[in-house]
Amino acid sequence: MTRSVPKGTDPAAFIERNTQLLDCPLVPEIKLHLASEIVPIWQLTEEELAKQGVPPPFWAFAWAGGQALSRYILDHPERVRGKSVLDFAAGSGIVAIAAGMAGASSVLAADIDPFSVAACRLNATANGIDIDATSDNLLTDESMRWDVILAGDICYEQPLASQVEDWLSRHAANGTTVLIGDPGRTYLPKENMEKLISYAVKTTRELEDMDVRNTTVWQLEAKRL
Repeated sequence: MTRSVPKGTDPAAFIERNTQLLDCPLVPEIKLHLASEIVPIWQLTEEELAKQGVPPPFWAFAWAGGQALSRYILDHPERVRGKSVLDFAAGSGIVAIAAGMAGASSVLAADIDPFSVAACRLNATANGIDIDATSDNLLTDESMRWDVILAGDICYEQPLASQVEDWLSRHAANGTTVLIGDPGRTYLPKENMEKLISYAVKTTRELEDMDVRNTTVWQLEAKRL
């Protein structure tokens, strides 16, 4: 279900007011509006944000899965060049931006959080990349098709992970290339996964339980009958 924006709130203005434009550790080619120790959103708890009508700001951090997937796409542009690409659960839009930089013919960043959609648009503009962005819940729409679906760090909770896995598997069965960036989350699919590459991604203990996470890019294959 798409989240709503509180009346009188401008997500883009909120993001610009509460973040800094910073490089990403593994993908220095890309700058994002991110939280840091010196901007207010870093200190705000989810409870305080909820009082403002703001969902948890997943879009304000460069998560390891998205960084790894972006690094892979930039280093292997042939995976997306000239193709239609979906960045699913886009967050900051880092993966969508990488796909645009790598020459995708079209890029759609999708996230049900309208603040994420605003962040994707701001970040794309900051990097000189043209993408589309939507807050539509694509899990309820089986009609749309892409050549490539990219998904960074999506396997962190149930039951959503199972629903997403089934949805991605159906797209893979229809010929879509599905690539997943994952730093070892609990609910990563265990079957029909081909390991492509791993990276050591610098992170922060405010997000993770370690300073560096070993993060893998996988290709989800169609389920075998």
